[in-house]
Amino acid sequence: MAELTIERVLDADLETVFAFISQPQHLLKWWGPEGITLPDYSLDFTTTGPWHSVMKRSDGGSVKVSGQVTHVNAPRSLGFTWAWHNEDGDRGPDSHVTLSLQDAGDGKTAFRLYHTELADDASAAAHTDGWTSSLRKLERLAA
Repeated sequence: MAELTIERVLDADLETVFAFISQPQHLLKWWGPEGITLPDYSLDFTTTGPWHSVMKRSDGGSVKVSGQVTHVNAPRSLGFTWAWHNEDGDRGPDSHVTLSLQDAGDGKTAFRLYHTELADDASAAAHTDGWTSSLRKLERLAA
């Protein structure tokens, strides 16, 4: 199993960043790598329960990912399972994501993303690329 950690300091206060990472209207502005659209989704990380999103690429292809929100500890952290679906719609194995926030002073927030239980190093590298692209959008939203 492999894992990844990505850290950022966002230019917004703790409560604002927590809203950005948990509330549907904000998630839609940064969820998924740059260049994708979300034609189908259920993204609400304000409470535990199921979620999903279909990410459509600019070439017309799409992928589905889904899971369960496992914990919400506003405004400090939230966690969810993550699994890709294959072309037949079958859900693959779960990995786990935790988004952790800490007040960094001066109206800024320290953001950490932990993605664990990934299949291997290649999967961790691919997820790092995807999350890094998504987080560029979150950084712009927080600016």
